Amino acid sequence: MPTGESPAFHRASQAPADDYTIPQDWESYTAEEHGTWDTLYKRLMKVLPGRADQAFIDGLKALDLGRGGIPHFERMSDELETLTGWRVVAVPGLVPDEVFFDHLANRRFPAGNFIRKPDQLDYIQEPDVFHDVFGHVPMLTNPVFADYIQAYGQGGLKSLNSGCLKNLAALYWYTVEFGLIEGEDGLRIYGAGIVSSPAESVFSLEDPSPNRLGFDVPRLMRTDYRIDDFQQTYFVIKSYEDLLERTQRTEFSPLYDKLHEEGCAGSYRHTPADVLESDKVYTSGTQAYADKGGRFAEK
Repeated sequence: MPTGESPAFHRASQAPADDYTIPQDWESYTAEEHGTWDTLYKRLMKVLPGRADQAFIDGLKALDLGRGGIPHFERMSDELETLTGWRVVAVPGLVPDEVFFDHLANRRFPAGNFIRKPDQLDYIQEPDVFHDVFGHVPMLTNPVFADYIQAYGQGGLKSLNSGCLKNLAALYWYTVEFGLIEGEDGLRIYGAGIVSSPAESVFSLEDPSPNRLGFDVPRLMRTDYRIDDFQQTYFVIKSYEDLLERTQRTEFSPLYDKLHEEGCAGSYRHTPADVLESDKVYTSGTQAYADKGGRFAEK
């Protein structure tokens, strides 16, 4: 995701380049850091089969991300580029909007090169190498989804002066980070924020608390989201082809004008828990988890 301060615990000592890229410095990872990756990977593989979409599972296998230790970006990128033309570049943390969009528009995925500490296995405030690579990169092996991410970056570059980047961020959040897909055997996970979290992988599909609603571009871009806890609403796409086609079909300039007219450009009209009459409803959630305080609830 774009914007924000880089974490104080990133690995690189040298200043980033103009595009915020830095060396991954793979040789400097410690045995403990490689072990953290392996621990996280094993934890996820206990819950993702039968919950993650097959496109994600296929991506894990295509890049062999379970071969042991933190992946080497250059070697992994050579494999990924052969499949869909994408590469992974190291950055020190979250980057400015224009930098983020430019990377995506040119089929470069920016990934943090630091990994969380052993006491942060369940939650980390900023995305680390495990979230960015395990969560995002497998889906970049899918040609249609890879095209969607590039199209998002191209659209972002065109929208830099729109005053609606916060609305555009919601589209990324509810698809790339926390999206569900409707499969033949029910709903499945493809969003990176879910697949990289054992607890949310179960919560997003099986808990009665969240809403699960049909994907709609203008609806998503008017909807606030949670950055510090499980989502109160998940949006469901029918297919990656449908996601790409419906996003490309959307005329964003008139939509931005409409957001300005409504007074919600750069803000949100709907709360994370809202269910509208116009929504396609898969699940109307109880919101019990959020109402009790979520992960901040007193034990």
